[in-house]
Amino acid sequence: MNIATVFNQNVQERSGFTISLHPESPRLQVVTLAKSTLDAFVDLIQDYSLQSLEYKPFLRYAVADALDKVCDYQLGKFLVETMEDRETGAFLLEPDADAKAAFEDSDEQRDFFVILSTAISHLIGIPNFDAMYGKYYARFTVKNDDNSDSYLRQAHRRMELHNDGTYVNERTDFVLMMKMDEKNMQMGDSLLLHVDDWGDLERFYHHPMAKQDIVWGAPPSKNVGYTIEHPVFFEEDKNGKPHMLFIDQFAQPQNMQQGLYLHQMSESLESDESCFNVRVNVGSMLVVQNHCWLHGRDKFVADPGLKRELLRQRGHFTR
Repeated sequence: MNIATVFNQNVQERSGFTISLHPESPRLQVVTLAKSTLDAFVDLIQDYSLQSLEYKPFLRYAVADALDKVCDYQLGKFLVETMEDRETGAFLLEPDADAKAAFEDSDEQRDFFVILSTAISHLIGIPNFDAMYGKYYARFTVKNDDNSDSYLRQAHRRMELHNDGTYVNERTDFVLMMKMDEKNMQMGDSLLLHVDDWGDLERFYHHPMAKQDIVWGAPPSKNVGYTIEHPVFFEEDKNGKPHMLFIDQFAQPQNMQQGLYLHQMSESLESDESCFNVRVNVGSMLVVQNHCWLHGRDKFVADPGLKRELLRQRGHFTR
């Protein structure tokens, strides 16, 4: 039986959406919204602009409720269950083929994507303030040429596997990444690795440095003017399994032992065979439980016209 057959046999119909397993990993749930669902959602939120959501935080819950309502309140329940289950803890939310065909290359369409992502984030939790962009979300663009102070916008190199929220003092339980726009893009897929699938987890989790505080900071572009300290394995979940907070770019080791531990960990993660690629199309979003999934991005093929805009929301669970 091939992967496509298994994939099709695992499709579940729900009210307004379907659920299936990603062909690269059964941990990753694929949630597909029907065009009729999105059309009904648009009708319910037609009086809400993106600006109104930015100015009035309670409206973010109103649009979340509107999306859940058109799914007979099945969508929010499924997303929360998925994020709370360590065996899954991630979903790829996509519009169906009819909805994709109706998308326009316009600012109005991209504003709708922000509103849709807001509905999803507020069904599972609440986004933190993103200092880089100055809102509860961030939008940023990757182009062919860049001289930024982190790998986030640099197209021609792999952005290594990491957790978000390593250098801020807010809890970051989830990360939402949505594709807003892309042109002349080849490769540049998202990369995912579940902590429990990492072959060297036991080696690094039981290492003497695993619970030692490490200093974490960020470059000026992040607009975070402080450093914090925490271990890589900063807590255990309700079943005693490790939660991680690691990023190679922003760790500031204070001695040889810390430096070598972090270097060897990065080398191990980047060579792990359980890491897999996920293509996120325009209008789709990838949402992961940040403490048990590491994520990154493959490099792009060089092209003078390369452009990719991504939206990010990072936040904490509220249930």
